[in-house]
Amino acid sequence: MRALNRVGMVRIGVTGHRILTDIEKISAGIDAALRRIERVFPREGITVISSLAEGTDRLVARRVLVRDNARLVVPLPLPQADCLTDFESDESKREFIDLLGQAERVVVLPPAPTRNEAYAAAGRYVLDHCSVLLAVWDGREAQGQGGTSNIVACARQRGVPFAWVHAGNCKPGTTGPTSLGEEQGKVTFENL
Repeated sequence: MRALNRVGMVRIGVTGHRILTDIEKISAGIDAALRRIERVFPREGITVISSLAEGTDRLVARRVLVRDNARLVVPLPLPQADCLTDFESDESKREFIDLLGQAERVVVLPPAPTRNEAYAAAGRYVLDHCSVLLAVWDGREAQGQGGTSNIVACARQRGVPFAWVHAGNCKPGTTGPTSLGEEQGKVTFENL
């Protein structure tokens, strides 16, 4: 765990929805959250801890990596080839490989009994290794094991500071994105 504890680096863990809409509003919320984190941790570089799933993980990674002195650590729930099977489009696969190539460190997590348990383990890794959590979330219960609400609940229980960018998810059982309307992109902070 200490290997990520670089002197002068704030470690931002990422959790959030894979299917997003109103990307401009969400991006503005992420940028506002990052500015607040940078004010709380002045003159420190940023290490973003992201599994690079589609949606939130990649959006936050890209927003962080444009900053000076930014680093990326990628905990993979599965071996790289297995992760790639989760992405349908060639563009998504290329984006994953490109971001993975920018990582300072890639951690392939130990095998888990099921794919869902592997992704839950990746979420726990992110939470266990971050000093601040950035959640892009609709505020509702998880749609699956290890979902965003589970990670947020654990962060709250542990008292981990976090920034919550309000964002709609997909309707259960669909891939149709939803918006929170006026709330989309709004940022709430806890312990930060």
